[in-house]
Amino acid sequence: MSALINQTNALRRLKSWPILLTVAMMAVVLGACGGQEAPDPQVARSEANRAVVSRFIEEFKNNANAGIVDELFTPGFVHHLPDPRLPAGKEGLKLVGQSITAGFPDVQVTVNDLLADGDKVIERTTARATHTGEFNGIPPSGTAVTWTEIHIYRLENGKIAEMWSEIDLLGLLIQLGAVPSP
Repeated sequence: MSALINQTNALRRLKSWPILLTVAMMAVVLGACGGQEAPDPQVARSEANRAVVSRFIEEFKNNANAGIVDELFTPGFVHHLPDPRLPAGKEGLKLVGQSITAGFPDVQVTVNDLLADGDKVIERTTARATHTGEFNGIPPSGTAVTWTEIHIYRLENGKIAEMWSEIDLLGLLIQLGAVPSP
C-alpha cells in the first residue's frame, strides 16, 4: 500500500513539473523583454526641458533666429547677465544675439555638454566665428576666433524662465586684439 502511495505522490510531482517549467520560462521571457515600466515623470520632464534648450541653441545661436526667444521663453524671463547696457528680459537677450551675429555672421556653436536635472539644464558650448563685422565698437578684423560659454537655464512649464550666463569675453577680446595678451 505504501508503495502505491509513493508512486501516486511521484506522479503528482512529475505532473507539476511541466507547469512549474512553463511558469519559469514565461518569467524569463517577460524579464528578457524588459516589461514596460511606467516612465519616471522626473526623467521625462528633464528630457523635455533638455529638448527645449537644445532647440534654443540651434535656432538662436546657429541660425540667428531671435524670434525663437518669444516662443521658448516665459513673459517674465530673467537673464542673470551682468551688463548694465542691456534691457532686462527677452529684449536684452535678443540684443546680445544681434550683437554677436553683427560682428560674427558665420558663428556656429558646438554643444560640449547639455545636462538636465528637473527644471534645470546646463549648457557648455564652444563658439567659432570670423570677425567680419563691428563688435562692441571693435572694427572687423577678419580674425577667426573661438570662445566658450556656460549657461544654466531654469524652465517653468516647458519654457525658459531664467538663465545664468558665463561667457569668455576676455578670451574673445584678446583674440580680437582689443585687450593685450597676458
